Amino acid sequence: MTDFTFERAVPVWAKGRQTEMNVSLVFRAVVGSIPALLRISGHTNYMIFINGSFFSQGPARAGHGFFRADEFKLDSFLTKEKNVVAVLAAGYNVNSFYLTDQPSFLCAEIVSGSEILYATGTEKEFSCREFTERTKKVQRFSFQRPFTESYSLCPDSFDIFTDPELVFTGVSLEKTGEKRFITRDTPISDYEVRTAESIAGEGRMEPVCGEPKKYLDRSFTSVDGVYIKGFKKEELDVSAVEELYKLQSVFSSGRSERADALFLPKDGFAILDMGLNTTGFMAFDVETEGDTVIWAVFNEHLDKNGRLDPGFGGTASVVRYELKEKGFYRLVSFEPYTYRYLQLISMGGEAKITNARQYAEHYPAAGLTNLKTINDPDLRLIYDAAVETFRQNATDIFMDCPSRERAGWLCDSFFTARSEFTLTGKSLVERAFLENFLMEDSFGEIPEGMLPMCYPSDHPGGGYIPNWAMWYLIELREYKDRSGDVQLIERAKDKMYSLAAFFEGFENEYGLLENLESWVFIEWSRANDFTQDVNYPSNMLYAKFLNDLGELYGDAYFIEKSERLKETIRKKAFDGTFFIDNAVRENGALKNTKNHTETAQYYALFTGVASKETFPELYELMMGSFGPSRDPETQFPDVPVSNAFIGNYLRLEILFANGEYNKLLGEIKAFFLPMAQKTGTIWENMHDSASCCHGFASHLVYW
Repeated sequence: MTDFTFERAVPVWAKGRQTEMNVSLVFRAVVGSIPALLRISGHTNYMIFINGSFFSQGPARAGHGFFRADEFKLDSFLTKEKNVVAVLAAGYNVNSFYLTDQPSFLCAEIVSGSEILYATGTEKEFSCREFTERTKKVQRFSFQRPFTESYSLCPDSFDIFTDPELVFTGVSLEKTGEKRFITRDTPISDYEVRTAESIAGEGRMEPVCGEPKKYLDRSFTSVDGVYIKGFKKEELDVSAVEELYKLQSVFSSGRSERADALFLPKDGFAILDMGLNTTGFMAFDVETEGDTVIWAVFNEHLDKNGRLDPGFGGTASVVRYELKEKGFYRLVSFEPYTYRYLQLISMGGEAKITNARQYAEHYPAAGLTNLKTINDPDLRLIYDAAVETFRQNATDIFMDCPSRERAGWLCDSFFTARSEFTLTGKSLVERAFLENFLMEDSFGEIPEGMLPMCYPSDHPGGGYIPNWAMWYLIELREYKDRSGDVQLIERAKDKMYSLAAFFEGFENEYGLLENLESWVFIEWSRANDFTQDVNYPSNMLYAKFLNDLGELYGDAYFIEKSERLKETIRKKAFDGTFFIDNAVRENGALKNTKNHTETAQYYALFTGVASKETFPELYELMMGSFGPSRDPETQFPDVPVSNAFIGNYLRLEILFANGEYNKLLGEIKAFFLPMAQKTGTIWENMHDSASCCHGFASHLVYW
């Protein structure tokens, strides 16, 4: 962690509004065609424009109380005699898994050589006004992310981004409290411009027949100002998904040939196909003849009828633009979104849409190696999909998905970290990810010693996943070998020993963890139905946690404790054929259930509780009779099937570790080829009912 210093700038925000929800400000400078450098940080997010064109977005995320800063050379973009450098900044002030709930601010300065041209909080202040064109009282995007976007615009709304002579009424700014600034330390996206490949459908929007579908996600119905902050349903000025649920898409028989120039009649729509699942800032130019509302609905796939559901997966996947006058509009979303399909709707008027594009936010391609020796076209397709999945989930931290959550989840990160090192030979994003967890001494309502399940994020209810905290240490052990970064390892030591002490409080008379609290998570399958009272997969992971803790810090106590725990699990949990998932307390005695899942066996083989050598019959049974070719209805129907994460990934890792490479590649094709073919990315589950681009899934490049 390296401190970042501004020469003059200090953090500022609209006076008296640092904790107000969903406030957007435009900070503006006019700069000549000279060498210039922009230094910038803020909270929550900012987007930079030069002469009205998208330039970049930030900041990279950090733990509570720390703020990463960016530095940009502007020289080659300052092409006019007078250039408008504008920063659109949003202060959300709501809890989420994506962005922390901390007071809003922007800190920025533009320097040319030794001269300070602009600096927030000084006599050389940027000019600033509130961007009231962005509707404030809107619904959240999801439980895990802050607000959706809705705009009310006129053609001159964008003059502040383009006209250096514009005079406007500003907003009163105040200096905020001091901030701890640190460097970004991760690559900045190259914001490659991606365009649609084809049109997937066209038609008209018509009122639905009968009662419209209701949007019932908790982020919409359960806003309480504490556990879910936001605007309540009755407060909303725009209720995007509810409005769209009153309409239905009716397809026409014709089809436009060009995706780069669309004419939408009144209440008409067109669905653009990007060709693959991609993440970034949607943008398009619009000409209208009068009042029109443009809806941009997006999704990773179409439903069985070829339509897009704006409320799919508990999200509000829509951006709304109310265009109030005839004219030309250059539109771009403020937040990045994930989609293969983009439905553009023109309600109330006609619209000509051109230059539909996306500024893709991802790990820059220039930093990646490319495995060129894949001759099998199916494996090539899967590999490329895994690389694409990595790029979209490794921007500033490792994310679970770039869509619904954009959250830095533990366990997921263990797998994505291997992908990063495989593709880049470095661990830059991993270091930033791990470092964020070390930036504060405690995590709000989460119990002392425990780590958040995802971070940077807020957990006002105190919820956590005890299993996922173990993965931080397990990843840290591998990170040491990848990076040699003993400094970060040493910084983490106190937290790791505190975590071990936390778990020790749940050990029973056998040394087994019993009655773990909060959300005990194994995976999205029946395996998660058997987590109490003693969950053996959790204890298998605990054994690996203890071993890796001992190895990482040279502490034999934990290594010996790990070996004792493994032996206890072998004696108590193995029934002669399978490892049992859990045991329960009955009249004071611990009694095994008859629950045995496919995933529990993989936990045993992955953690070293079992191996090919010590449990050869189990190994042969699992690797020979289970996997993608098993029919769970007829083959071992009493053994619930694994899902992608983490059961199937543990299975493939076991094959890899035992040198069964041909079988591994065959199963990779069986599991993942349909995903690569459908979205060009790899999914969260074995089905497409959730995220279709999940960071851990990029681990395929490692194998």
